[in-house]
Amino acid sequence: MCAALVVLLTGCAGSGAGIDTACGAFRPVYTSRADTLTDATAEQLLAHNRTGASLCGWTPTGV
Repeated sequence: MCAALVVLLTGCAGSGAGIDTACGAFRPVYTSRADTLTDATAEQLLAHNRTGASLCGWTPTGV
């Protein structure tokens, strides 16, 4: 499961449009194929990046 989530955990970049000022305190979490994550950690990172995408306009970058 971790390997599948790593693909989904690619970082995000800000789009700049309509960003709440609170978003300045948070950044996407990036992972690499070399990272070893527990399922719980991978799920938390994915939730963090999805929340940032939803609330702060982060967009996926690279694979």
